Amino acid sequence: MTNVQNRLKNLDPATLYAALEQDKVYLIDVREPSEFAGERIHGATRVSLSSFEADRIPQDAQKQLVLYCQHGNRSSQAAQKLFMAGFEKVSHLEGGLNNWKQQGYPTFVNKKAPISIMRQVQIIAGSLMLTGTILGAFVSPWFLLLSGFVGAGLTFAGVTGTCAMARILSKLPYNQV
Repeated sequence: MTNVQNRLKNLDPATLYAALEQDKVYLIDVREPSEFAGERIHGATRVSLSSFEADRIPQDAQKQLVLYCQHGNRSSQAAQKLFMAGFEKVSHLEGGLNNWKQQGYPTFVNKKAPISIMRQVQIIAGSLMLTGTILGAFVSPWFLLLSGFVGAGLTFAGVTGTCAMARILSKLPYNQV
């Protein structure tokens, strides 16, 4: 991963915005379909990291290839795949969509899109932990294992940057926008 960080060029939101205005960028959003449907940077093309294939990314010498995601983690992973496939120049939006919005740049927002995968994970994980705790207190202490299992999964997701529940939820039909 260190090699990727050395080769991957970070673009700040102001630089990306100027390049987009001059049509000098091919912008790839590597988030999942429901995230892309809910909010995105105008002009972006979606190629989700979960089904990312380097041959789906055009190589245009006239345009700079820029990846982005919510925070910058998934775009770094996608860049690694591109470097392994032989791409020489890959950039990504530093801090992702969150940084873009914090700097005041516009996004396209679809109010009718499904809620984000991460909010779905939070709702389900919170419900499972609450259920396990209540059942553990009033029915059998064995139900506390449910809360422990979900807590361990959330810890693993936080440490590794991958979430099994999010990957499963992204496969559901209503998240395939």
